[in-house]
Amino acid sequence: MKTKTPLVAVRIALASLLGAAVAAPALADTESASFNVGMEVVATCSINAFDMNFNTITTGTTSQNDAESQITVNCSNGAPYSVALNDGSNFQGGRRLASNGAFIGYGIFRDVSRSTTWDSTSVLSGVGTGNDQALPVYGRIPSGQLVPEMGNYADTVVATISY
Repeated sequence: MKTKTPLVAVRIALASLLGAAVAAPALADTESASFNVGMEVVATCSINAFDMNFNTITTGTTSQNDAESQITVNCSNGAPYSVALNDGSNFQGGRRLASNGAFIGYGIFRDVSRSTTWDSTSVLSGVGTGNDQALPVYGRIPSGQLVPEMGNYADTVVATISY
């Protein structure tokens, strides 16, 4: 009488043969290689500007009128920066406040004595600390200008930080 081999025994035998055929060969030696991991960290800066408002004046001839404002910068610690101011949206021979076709000339300065102009070519430079740094802005409307029109006079100046 013939005996049948149980199906489980056949499966185990086939699995053993298959495992032996796929098994990793024995390793005789190893080699290694290294690689670098890194990244570059670059400086960053932010800038915020606050409105400058001159005192109210009456029509007629202007007297000297001074105002102050502030620009706040925050740059990475040790990052050099410079802040430039454009000429404003009403520039013609100088910065001007405008209202309905009438103009009043004014200047923006980097120092309280209002002797150092602040514009796109005369910039204010500094080095970041990683914290907010307040940069004072000084304005002056010189005396002797004829102001025939009432109104709200305005200009828009853009402050740009380069780093």
